[in-house]
Amino acid sequence: KTARHHTFFEMLGNFSIGDYFKKEAIELGYDLLTNKKWFGFPKEKLYITYYPTDLDAKQAWIDCGINPSHLIPLEGNFWEIGAGPSGPCTEIFFDRGSKYDSRGKELIENDIENDRFIEIWNIVFSQYNADPEVPREEYKELPNKNIDTGAGLERFACVLQETETNFETDLFYPIIQKTEEMSHIKYEGQMAYKVIADHIKTLTFAISDGAVLSNEGRGYVLRRILRRAVKYGRNLNLNEPFLYSLVDTVVTMMSGFYPHLIQTKEIVKKIIKREEEKFFETIAEGEKHLLSSIDNHMLSGQAAFKLYDTYGFPIELTLEYAEENNITVDVDGFNKALEEQKQRSRNARTEDGSMGSQEEAYLNFKEPSKFIGYDQLEVETTVLKVFNDGIVLRETPFYATMGGQVFDQGTINGLSVTDVIKLPLGQYLHKVEGTFLEGEEVLAIVNEEIRNKVSSNHTATHLLHQAIKDVIGDHAHQQGSQVNHKLLRFDFNHYDKVTEENILQIENIVNQHILLKEAVQITETSLEEAKKIGAQALFTEKYGDVVRVVNINQYSIELCGGTHVKNTADIKRFAITSVESIGSGIYRVEAVSGGDLTQVFKETLSNTISDIKELLNKAEKLQTQDIVFKKKELPNITVSYQDIINYRNYLQELKQDVKQFEKQIEELQTKQVLQNAQSYIPENTQAKMVLTITEPMSIPTLKQLIDVIYDKIKAEVLFVVHKEADKATFICKSSSTHAGDLIKLAAKLTNGSGGGKPTLAQGGTKDLTHLEKAIKEVEKAL
Repeated sequence: KTARHHTFFEMLGNFSIGDYFKKEAIELGYDLLTNKKWFGFPKEKLYITYYPTDLDAKQAWIDCGINPSHLIPLEGNFWEIGAGPSGPCTEIFFDRGSKYDSRGKELIENDIENDRFIEIWNIVFSQYNADPEVPREEYKELPNKNIDTGAGLERFACVLQETETNFETDLFYPIIQKTEEMSHIKYEGQMAYKVIADHIKTLTFAISDGAVLSNEGRGYVLRRILRRAVKYGRNLNLNEPFLYSLVDTVVTMMSGFYPHLIQTKEIVKKIIKREEEKFFETIAEGEKHLLSSIDNHMLSGQAAFKLYDTYGFPIELTLEYAEENNITVDVDGFNKALEEQKQRSRNARTEDGSMGSQEEAYLNFKEPSKFIGYDQLEVETTVLKVFNDGIVLRETPFYATMGGQVFDQGTINGLSVTDVIKLPLGQYLHKVEGTFLEGEEVLAIVNEEIRNKVSSNHTATHLLHQAIKDVIGDHAHQQGSQVNHKLLRFDFNHYDKVTEENILQIENIVNQHILLKEAVQITETSLEEAKKIGAQALFTEKYGDVVRVVNINQYSIELCGGTHVKNTADIKRFAITSVESIGSGIYRVEAVSGGDLTQVFKETLSNTISDIKELLNKAEKLQTQDIVFKKKELPNITVSYQDIINYRNYLQELKQDVKQFEKQIEELQTKQVLQNAQSYIPENTQAKMVLTITEPMSIPTLKQLIDVIYDKIKAEVLFVVHKEADKATFICKSSSTHAGDLIKLAAKLTNGSGGGKPTLAQGGTKDLTHLEKAIKEVEKAL
């Protein structure tokens, strides 16, 4: 809500690790700021804060030439985040003059939000080792002292370009000008323009880097940012998608330093436009319900929660609408309803696999346990610790569920291992169907066959990931995965249609790398070195200083702690079994790997095959001596996604063929029935009569037959009952008595339904109990 804080900003900085320190850092900063070769700021415009006891920093600034009256001690000038490196800091403010505020340095002293004094630089002197257990004055000095600084480019631009705010600088103003063109409303500092300019930069860069808009985590933050910009756009009469068209402006401004924006521009625009379209629909529905829920300028917590939970209307948007329209929202009531929903969700989840009740015990358990499962699948070892729900071994060959890979199956002393989870301090907890004692000698054996299948699927997943990038584009990032011995599942982001051709290409690329018999090299190195060789890392994973790199012949290079085959030939074959969109621009691929996959594919196709058999049986029952259904040969199973396509197409074609065959049979049946129309007419006919027909025929055929009989006997009223084993249909054609009334009479007496026009009406019933009585009553009415 200020013009100095942004959701996307560019940070300048200089760093020293064990080299120059406080005095030199301040001298360098002063020179850069005041020397006319560089920024050339008048020193009289600079105000400096420092930590009250950091007199070295104060003296360094005085030595540089800063007036002591411009030096302000502040208790808040100490940087620390829990245990670890910490230290005092000094902040540099630029005074833009009394034009922006008549008050002086008390604005800084009292931490008052203002537009006069702009903080442009913060220098942190990392010299202590923070310890939450002791007072700050007792922190120990670090053996190597460090400098860490941060300066906002946008604020420097504002000062140097002498603009009112950051938004009139060349870092934002081109976006505002483009928005002005679309809105036809002159920019005069309105907040709406600033929100849009700021937020579209964030969205462009985040989505370009592979972030996904979703309903949780970072994705939800991005979705809120987009929705907030859209909401402010409506204040500028921008009532249809517009943000996406500002991406071009952002790319033009920023691509000189960030060239990757050019490659991702079109996909970013497409993603933003689709999200805008969805949100405009949500706004329309949500506003309607919001307005109807207001009672005496008050919106209850339950109403706000219903808007959020049922209609997808964010609470932030509700609060902004409320603020603008002088409406009070029961935020506490909303939070209570939200927490109750979360609690219901928690209660619904099983306790299996949960570490909640024993979290403290796990955190207090610090004895190391070693995972040896990369090299050994069997080990004699001892029980290190027994918990209520499992045991920890001194060494273990069992892989724990993590990184998308499931735990290893196997036995400990012949007893089945039902789960393996990683504890907070890194040990593996084994859930076993049995009782153990601490110090007990045990034999741990991993099921080798299942492990090999899991490893095959995991390496195949890495090949799949790279193949998706090759075919879909580099913007397609992993959004989730699951690997077990039966199948692999892989989620990725893509905001366009994934075609059948795309899927077959991806499958083919993976199989090509399997046929090439490529070595799978696994090494450990530093995170920095891994990045240098192009290893892919996941945003959702946390990595230590040493990482494990899985390199498949330079084709796929990923950071991964899972188990893998030694050569792609070990995978044998790869086949995709399904691809589906699971919402929010995320696609899910399921696939299998291994030797003979024919049975797997038969199971995958079982529902389709069942539908095919059902249709073929239907067609067979419709056959007559004269007309036989021509059945097409079922496709051969080749163990490929092509099978999914072939069987899907076969089923669709079969549906059409059976539908056509039904039509053909019906036409033949109608022809035969009409040719024999006389046989349905009783010897004694009357002008008004009820006629019962029991021969099976379709309703359209029945109607044509009624027309023929009606004309043949020159009827005034013809009421036909078509009686079948479990139901009856009534059709009445009349030129005198109201046909609809007669149908309603029969329907009422048989617990059925129906009605119609005076000349033609139709009804029916599934209750034949009182059918004969109904027929008699209709005859009486006639």
